[in-house]
Amino acid sequence: MKITIVAGARPNFMKIAPITRAIEAARALGKSISYRLVYTGRKDDTSLDASLFSDLDMKAPDVYLGVESSNPTSLTAGIMVAFEQELTENPAHVVLVVDDLTATMSCAIVAKKQGIKVAHLVAGTRSFDMKMPKEVNRMITDGLSDYLFTAGMVANRNLTKVLSTAVQMLKYSICLRILKST
Repeated sequence: MKITIVAGARPNFMKIAPITRAIEAARALGKSISYRLVYTGRKDDTSLDASLFSDLDMKAPDVYLGVESSNPTSLTAGIMVAFEQELTENPAHVVLVVDDLTATMSCAIVAKKQGIKVAHLVAGTRSFDMKMPKEVNRMITDGLSDYLFTAGMVANRNLTKVLSTAVQMLKYSICLRILKST
């Protein structure tokens, strides 16, 4: 299994470090699993000092997409274009995205459009304020994800609530179709 793990900011590396170590341990046991680490920022990002990766006992990213912009739409588009090229050149079975960044949402969209499974680490976080850009990112990413990994019971309840509402809407839609066809 080939996994692409996406980090959009320095704190993401702390969350994915245990996952990369687990994959390395599985490989050492002969499991057919590998990962490619993608950072959406620049290679010369000063927040990513060399000691970060040695302190976390993980390798540095395999690729830096180098996308930066102060405009959210331009940032989204730039990440999507760069990540599409990355996935085309390095296909994966699963793309793991972290948190609620623009990079998270952008890469989830690209993966889903390419028919690749999406796993969301720290899923289910909610502010319920759709005026917040990160809340939009959360809703889109969770909605596209095939695997949702939460950070606790509150996030579990949030996802259950959202999924329950979606199921109710689907049932309502089916009932309307049935009524219209009779």
